Amino acid sequence: MNRTVRVDLSDRSYDISIGHDLEIGTAGAIPKNCRAMIISDSNVEPLHGDWCRKKLDESGIESDTHVIPAGEESKSLNTMAELYDRAVDLHLDRSSLVVALGGGVVGDLAGFLAATYLRGIRLVQVPTSLLAMVDSSVGGKTGVNLARGKNLVGSFYQPVEVVVELSTLKTLPEREYISGLAEVVKYGVIRDKALFESLEGCASELLSRNMELLVDIVARCCEIKAEVVGDDERESGTRAILNFGHTLGHAIENVLGYGEWLHGEAVAAGMAYATKLSERVRGLNSDESARIISLVSGLGLPADWHGPGGDLAWQALRNAMATDKKAMGRIPRFVLADTIGEVTFGCEIPEDVLCEAYGMD
Repeated sequence: MNRTVRVDLSDRSYDISIGHDLEIGTAGAIPKNCRAMIISDSNVEPLHGDWCRKKLDESGIESDTHVIPAGEESKSLNTMAELYDRAVDLHLDRSSLVVALGGGVVGDLAGFLAATYLRGIRLVQVPTSLLAMVDSSVGGKTGVNLARGKNLVGSFYQPVEVVVELSTLKTLPEREYISGLAEVVKYGVIRDKALFESLEGCASELLSRNMELLVDIVARCCEIKAEVVGDDERESGTRAILNFGHTLGHAIENVLGYGEWLHGEAVAAGMAYATKLSERVRGLNSDESARIISLVSGLGLPADWHGPGGDLAWQALRNAMATDKKAMGRIPRFVLADTIGEVTFGCEIPEDVLCEAYGMD
């Protein structure tokens, strides 16, 4: 059964459609007979490009497609320059539509294009990775990486529609699918103990991509994201809880080189590290700490934050965390768990505790 989740942001509200055989381009905010620029990548477009164009055509929307190389390396200012040139070539105007067909990289790039081209044109997110479905396609964060840090250039810009066509997960590579499960676990830790417990009980079904189960899991994750974004759209407060695991996770991606570890893999390691910090700083029960790390590893995600072969140097990671966009005065801030389902954001950790938890006695 298909599901709909509403993101309530006053005049910027929109629906997330979740399920099978969904329509694209039917939101009331989309003008009739407009033109669309589909942005996709070299992995996704051959698999789902024709389907997306057909769905847009059924909604009366003509489209052109621009394909970028797959991978985190494309999330750059150079790629943005190419997208701006393509938008000009296609004569996009303020009645036009940008459609993001792909994972988080495509969604972030397409979103930033929509936010900035002509000072803003309409955006539709059509996520095809699990990670994008439950996280990056919802909430309006867009942007690109710089050499010195992840997501350091970007904006908040909400889509007019999010279409989560779960059948696209059938073609998602196993590693990408498992990477997305990190964000699913995150929602249980930060906001919903019942969700966390259900993940513990259905891990094998989740790993086998049980579509009936995924409708409910993805919808619940989207509901949590919608609730948090509705309370704090621009991350001035509680939206920061969505960054559980991301402080060290982003540093790992930066130090290893973007693409060496997938985003969800780095976040999983970051959640394991944040869990250990939570024991020391927030008094997280050791049994609950063990359950979090056990679920992460049981889903095939890395629960060791030292990198391949244990060769991730602490000082390099610490320097990367100092440039994280959430840092203040080069002091990183963490989201830490008080108990499963409740977290505290904005935690500043003494340097000796950061080192000790990493294994630098």
